[in-house]
Amino acid sequence: QVQLVESGGGLVQPGGSLRLSCAASGYAFGSYGMSWYRQGRGKERELVASISATGLSRNYADSVKGRFTISRDNVRNMGYLQMNSLKPEDTAVYYCATVARGRDYWGQGTQVTVSS
Repeated sequence: QVQLVESGGGLVQPGGSLRLSCAASGYAFGSYGMSWYRQGRGKERELVASISATGLSRNYADSVKGRFTISRDNVRNMGYLQMNSLKPEDTAVYYCATVARGRDYWGQGTQVTVSS
């Protein structure tokens, strides 16, 4: 079955960096786009970044443009979100997601906390 497993979250000071990883299995990873979402406490889930199946097309939320970079490795079936210049407002649970075979799939999420 389709599985998405995030890792790499943690506690970081403002201005710091983290790289999130998403390990995908159970489907043809390289045939589908993927996205990163986040949900802060008491907030709605929001789209952070998305990348096409080939990696040639990437899109970002205005709030993270210039600070976050989405990427993927279709050989290793991995997705990544490099987060630089982190701000307290980036604190959230981050999820990777894909739409494959007409269904939405989500990982379990990884907590990112930006605090001094």
